[in-house]
Amino acid sequence: MNDDATAPDARAVEGLGAETRQAIAAIYRRFRRERSGGHLGDGATAVLELLVKYGPLGLSDLSGHERVALSTMSQTVNRLEAGEYVERTRDPHDGRRVLFVLTDAGRALGEEGRAQRHRWFDAQLQTLTAEEREALATSARILQRIARS
Repeated sequence: MNDDATAPDARAVEGLGAETRQAIAAIYRRFRRERSGGHLGDGATAVLELLVKYGPLGLSDLSGHERVALSTMSQTVNRLEAGEYVERTRDPHDGRRVLFVLTDAGRALGEEGRAQRHRWFDAQLQTLTAEEREALATSARILQRIARS
């Protein structure tokens, strides 16, 4: 048992944990609502944004990033292909593997979704005081450290 007078109270830590998780979840939900391409749905829009960020990816890669079953991701990329947002191509390093590549329309939609979320968030940051922005910067560094542990 830690006798250190600065040791955190367990209930205070639990409360902070709950409040932080709720805030992160609320921001995540808001980011999802800020995506463009709502006619495609969240999963398909997320795939476009992944392909913008990482370039061509295989079905397993996409499924892993989004933490969905391969069958679910297969349906998603089939819809994107039917809408002419992605194309299938062979992996140049492994001809047995299929990669999904953005079309011009898919790239534009994926880039716009990300830009729209960034504009919304940056506008929210503009409404904060200098002290609030500094507190948020400190919190962001702490959350990054937690994420890496």
